[in-house]
Amino acid sequence: MDKSLVEAALAAAEQLGKDVAEVPLGAIAAAAGISRSTLLRRLGGSRAKLDDAVRQAGVDPGGRPPVRDRAIEAAATLIARDGLATITMEAVATAAQCSPTSLHAVFGNRDGLLAIMFDRYVPVPDLEALAANPPERLEDTVHAVYAALAEAFAREPRVLPAIFGDLLTRPNGTAAGMLKANLPRMFASLSALLMAQVQAGRLRPLPLPLLIQLMIGPMAGHMLLRPVLQDALGDVLPPVEESARTFAEAFIRATAP
Repeated sequence: MDKSLVEAALAAAEQLGKDVAEVPLGAIAAAAGISRSTLLRRLGGSRAKLDDAVRQAGVDPGGRPPVRDRAIEAAATLIARDGLATITMEAVATAAQCSPTSLHAVFGNRDGLLAIMFDRYVPVPDLEALAANPPERLEDTVHAVYAALAEAFAREPRVLPAIFGDLLTRPNGTAAGMLKANLPRMFASLSALLMAQVQAGRLRPLPLPLLIQLMIGPMAGHMLLRPVLQDALGDVLPPVEESARTFAEAFIRATAP
């Protein structure tokens, strides 16, 4: 197999952010500076030879997740390990085993990558789904919100605690910008859930931002500190579900009409 065809296939794959097996032959031909028909003729009518040659060059031509998914997972792992401030496109590309060019083609820039990664590891989409089909009972609503919070904080890699860490140490940093951009979505979901309960007479009509803080603050703080508390206290610390029930009961008592 002509080495230049392998190099063209790898270059086209990096440019498109795809595995070699997913790159159209037309794109490989363009990278090689030949026509598609010429490429097919040199391949003997089948791209299987090209995939074999790429594999012999030490590169898996396919079977891996797309660059987009690998990059999001790599960014999340790096953030959980090293913190949000350390993330660069080059570091993510190395961890995801792709090129920075591929990342820029898929996400545009670092902010685009972080925005998509943020959406996967924070509870905003879960809260939006809950608001679209809300429970009728107040107790069920609060428990569902706490379940979403607990799952997001415990989700591996632990991106959400890292975001809070960046927010506390750099009030004008990346995490603050990400939270500000997503706060309207979270506020809208929680507003819909809580206002329905206020209108039904189950909650006092407190200022909505304060009502939201009263509900999510204790549970979020608990989940943020829970790994340390677990190491320090062991079995003395109640399970997550029991802790959530306790915080839910306290919130309902504190805000009851």
